[in-house]
Order: sequence, then C-alpha cells, then structure tokens
Amino acid sequence: MLLLSSQLVLGQTLPVDTVTEVKPNGYLLLDKGLQFRITEAVNSMYNFDFETAERGFAVMRYSYPEHPLPYFLMGLAQWWKIVPDMENKKYDAIFLRFMEETIKKAEVLLDEDSENKEAAFFLAAAYGFKGRLLSERDSWTATAIAGKNALKYMEMSKGEEELSPELLLGDALFNYFSVWIPENYPLMKPILALFPKGNKALGLKQLEDVSKNAFYARVEAQYFLFRLYASEENRPYEAMQITEYLHDKYPNNPYFHRFYARQLYAVGQNAQAKDVSLDILDRIAKGQLGYEANSGRYAAFFVGQYYERIGDQANAKKYYELTLTYGEESESQESGYYLFALLHLGEIETALGNKAKAKDYFKKVKKYAKRKHPAHKEARDYMKKNKL
Repeated sequence: MLLLSSQLVLGQTLPVDTVTEVKPNGYLLLDKGLQFRITEAVNSMYNFDFETAERGFAVMRYSYPEHPLPYFLMGLAQWWKIVPDMENKKYDAIFLRFMEETIKKAEVLLDEDSENKEAAFFLAAAYGFKGRLLSERDSWTATAIAGKNALKYMEMSKGEEELSPELLLGDALFNYFSVWIPENYPLMKPILALFPKGNKALGLKQLEDVSKNAFYARVEAQYFLFRLYASEENRPYEAMQITEYLHDKYPNNPYFHRFYARQLYAVGQNAQAKDVSLDILDRIAKGQLGYEANSGRYAAFFVGQYYERIGDQANAKKYYELTLTYGEESESQESGYYLFALLHLGEIETALGNKAKAKDYFKKVKKYAKRKHPAHKEARDYMKKNKL
C-alpha cells in the first residue's frame, strides 16, 4: 500500500554521515524533504534498477534505523522482483523477512504511542502486502489472518487527514475484493463473513481517487486499476491508457511493458502491439533483468497473431512456435496463449496440407486444455470438420 508517486522529480540520496532521529510528533511519511531525497531510489525500483534503489533504501535505514519506512521500502524492492513471474518463489523469504521487520519496528512505535497513526499505517501496509503474496501462494488461511490484521490496523490509522489519500487504498481494495472474492472463490465465504461487508462500486471509485490524488499509493492504485479495468470491468481502453503511462514512465519495468502490449492487442492496435512485443522479445534475448519466459509467451503470441492476420504464415508459425517454447520453459502449458498458439499452428498446418502435423497440435490442445476450455472445443470441432 506504500508506493511512491510516479510523478516526482528525481532527487538526491540521503546523507550517510548521520543517524537521524524522528521527532516524537512528526510523521516521517509527511517529511517532504525525505520524499524528495528518496525519489531517485523509488523511481529506480519501479524501473528495475534495484542496485540504485536498494542503495538508497540502505542509506535511509542508516539514517532512520528504528523507523519502519526503510524496511518497508526494502521489502517493496523484493516485491517488484516477484511481480513479473508470480510462480518464481526465489524472493519470497527475503520479502517476508522485510515485512516482518516492518511490523516489529511499527509495533515498537505503537507501544510508545498508542495514538501513532503512522505506526498503524505501516502495520496495515505490511500485513496487506504479506496477504497479497500469501494469496498468490494459495495460503488462504494465512492470507485471511494477514488480512484481518491489515483491517485492524487500517481502522486504527483512520482519522489523520494528511495521510488519508494513502490509507484510502486499503479501504478501496477491501471494498472491491471483499465482494469479488466470494463471487469467484466460494470457499472463502465463511472467512470473509467475519469482516464487514464491502461495496465493489465504491471500492473502484476509491481506487480511482487514490490513483489521482495520493502521493505514496498512486502507482499501487494504478496497478490495481489497470488489472481490474482489463479483466473485471470491461474497460480495456482505460486499462491501455494507464499501462501506456506506466510503461513510458518506467520503460524497464517488464510487468508494465507486458501489460501495455496486452492492452494494445486487446483494443485491436495490432501493429503497435507487435512492435512493443518485439521489443520485449529482444530484451529477453539480451537477458535484461526481469524479462523472462512468462513475458515471452505473451509477446510471441501477439506477434504471431499480427503476422497471421496479414497472411504471413511463415512468420506466424515462427512466433507461435516461440510461444510454445516460452510456455514450456515457464511450465504454462495450460495457459490460454500456449493453447491458442497450438490451435493456430494446427490450423496453419492444415491449410498447408500437413494433416499429420496438424493433428499432433490439436491433440496437444486436448491434452493440456480442460474440456470446457474454448480451445479444447475449437480443436475438437476443427478435427471433426477436417477429418483429422
């Protein structure tokens, strides 16, 4: 819940020769001088220059060793290493360790002052991020515990007007997902019954407000907004606008890059989607940080689609086959892009008269796709129609 604004001017790093005490009645979150000084580090994190980011956060930890903020930001750096490929658990342990350290530091502040809104804010944020990762790992009980703690401290942190744009993000996510999760995961209904009832429409409006008005939570709100616009709210053009902005601002962030290509494809801007996707594939080939098989599977499929639409079967085959390569590398054979790449390869081989090869592709679709998946049905229908 604590991600710095994407619209700051690059600043300086903190001085390393002093340890700075936080004034008893002053919130570090509201220190404009600090915000300016750490901007370069935070922007570097979003742009996948983790060496610069972590150096800046380490200097901040030297200056504020007993405050949760530097530990939280160091945890966020690990989070952004996870985001491009959620199946990669390499960074889980260190991410969780920094979130636990954030919680410990914030608990000390809260013990010293039970009215410390900033301490409650960091507790809500750290538990919230823990919950996000644990939900990705399908640890639903642990997710519920983290979520319950996040809600508890979110309630405590309310009432500080200057912090409210940041805190509103938590309210927004709760309002939206407390309704969305039971609709999509019925097994979670008993757990969420313990929480107050949310309001999905209000949650979306709150997210939009945070994305425009918050300082710390702006990018995080934009992250959730483009995902919801694209997948849940049927607002693909708005999702594209956000991803275009984020990719322009952080051109080396593979997650923003990948979703920008996806949204261009979704709104039918196929030539531009192809160009953006070729850039992704080039970065993967060069071994650029964060660009891996998961992004390659998306990008190769979009390029294959472009070439198939203009009738270039040779290049279409090339990129659909590359989709399969990346899908197998990331063990994503049940993903839609992998399955539809198989389907399109089968259709191309049928058109070329290579029925035996086409049949092999369609059989793979049936092997990896669940029977109710549209690719499975298309493969069955195509085989029947063409007597394969």
